[in-house]
Amino acid sequence: MAPAFFRPIDQSAPPSPTKRHTKVSIVGAGNVGMAIAQTILTQDLVDELALVDAKPDTLRGEMLDLQHAAAFLPRTRISASVDYAITTGSDLCIVTAGARQIAGESRLNLLQRNLALFSEIIPGLARHSPDSILLIVSNPVDVLTYVAWKLSGFPPNRVIGSGTNLDSSRFRFLISNHLDVNTQDVQAYIVGEHGDSSVALWSSISVGGVPLLSFLEKQEIAYEKETLEKIRKVVVGSPYEVIRLKGYTSWAIGYSVASLARTLLRDQRRIHPVSVIAKGFYGIEGGDVFLSLPALLGRSGVLAVTNVHLTEEEAQQLRDSAKTILEVQNQLGV
Repeated sequence: MAPAFFRPIDQSAPPSPTKRHTKVSIVGAGNVGMAIAQTILTQDLVDELALVDAKPDTLRGEMLDLQHAAAFLPRTRISASVDYAITTGSDLCIVTAGARQIAGESRLNLLQRNLALFSEIIPGLARHSPDSILLIVSNPVDVLTYVAWKLSGFPPNRVIGSGTNLDSSRFRFLISNHLDVNTQDVQAYIVGEHGDSSVALWSSISVGGVPLLSFLEKQEIAYEKETLEKIRKVVVGSPYEVIRLKGYTSWAIGYSVASLARTLLRDQRRIHPVSVIAKGFYGIEGGDVFLSLPALLGRSGVLAVTNVHLTEEEAQQLRDSAKTILEVQNQLGV
């Protein structure tokens, strides 16, 4: 028998039972999934990272590529498999897998294909990690978060969609760029659908603690609603511009989801605009629907929804956004 490389200390005690081992699983090893994996690794958020994908060769290649960077990263066990058993005991399961839209294909048909895909993914994750939080990134994210909630049987606080977390970051960037201030000093939210019917909460924007619209009014600086709406449309169109230029989006969503993972796993109790069950908030009625609202997040998932003051126009736009999502949802028959 070969001599041991290390000699144990005499009379050592076993590891503390309170020591926490954090595990995250990512389903989908495409550009988005791998950007999230890379960002989570570099930010030292987990002890173990499991990757799942339907393509075994690509999956193994991505796993090896990350493992080979071990000398430059915080110590993390990285594993990969086509079998969902590898996700067992996850604290957080991130789903990025989804069917791509074929040219000329209707949104509803794409949703039906994603529904079939989720019917395989979600029950497997729920079975192997019944106490985990599900974070859905696949698009259309609001409807698929609802689907994940239904298929998992999880309480709604443990099923979250990435929603408008990234849209709000783009929104804050545009405002900060215009005012030449740090983006982190801008408080601004895009809520509602992650898509065309999203709502920009202009009435609650503040820069360095100063309410933006009140400041403009006090300084008698004229602004038009059309100008504000143009900025919102730039936010909605931003990912399409990136896709046109480089073929896909990856880095921004990677950082966005890693920020959500940090808040959830480390119980940061930060407020993020993410897709949550919205029935009963801001007058939204008529059925269970997931859309983005400013939510307080922590170790148990969604802790609460922030009671942000909305103008009546903003509240109505939010209710209209909910109706848009519900109409699509009802056609799925989930």
